[in-house]
Amino acid sequence: MVATSTSIDDRQIDDLQGKVTQKIVLQNVSWQTYQALLTDMGDHRASRLTYDQGTLEIKMPSNLHEIINRLLARIVTTLTEELGLNLKDYGSTTLDREDLEKGVEPDSCFYIQNADRVQGLNSDTATDPPPDLAIEVDITTSSTRRMEVYKRLGIPEVWRYTKKGLTISQLQNGEYVERESSPTFAMVSPAVIAQFLQLRETTDDNAVIRALRTWLREAIRVG
Repeated sequence: MVATSTSIDDRQIDDLQGKVTQKIVLQNVSWQTYQALLTDMGDHRASRLTYDQGTLEIKMPSNLHEIINRLLARIVTTLTEELGLNLKDYGSTTLDREDLEKGVEPDSCFYIQNADRVQGLNSDTATDPPPDLAIEVDITTSSTRRMEVYKRLGIPEVWRYTKKGLTISQLQNGEYVERESSPTFAMVSPAVIAQFLQLRETTDDNAVIRALRTWLREAIRVG
């Protein structure tokens, strides 16, 4: 067992902030210790925790990681607005299941199809259905463990950004299968999203979203 200690976030995490995305992996961590760390570290932190049956991963996002994550989240929000879909944005909220001994904090996650099934400002993610869509930004570190946890928690759709670009995966028969378009937004493909991410290199976030709205409205008009 790893003893509960503030040394993990006070020393190791502070040393990593502001650098490229890095992670700390700890073995033989009990569920109780994982829950205690979540409480001790609080909600106002940059780190993301993943727990998988005794293995605890602490990920420290880089500036680039957060830029891409936040822009992808705005793209999802804009798509739901323009298509008239319901949305509840849960950000990087902790999703955990004690019965599975698994927990994860997505870079971003959303209820769309099941938005009406989560009520209030403080719903119970342990008993609610899993989010419909999660975003995972994986630029410099592997997200294999996190994808396994997403799978076991039953998150239907994951947008995963890596050095190779964006992939959209759908959970089918217990495994993630890459799709040519989003199951939630049929007209949206990885190539389409890549165009708007690339636009961010020469302009600001609001200009990207305005361009997305223009493209989407035209796609709806002619489609």
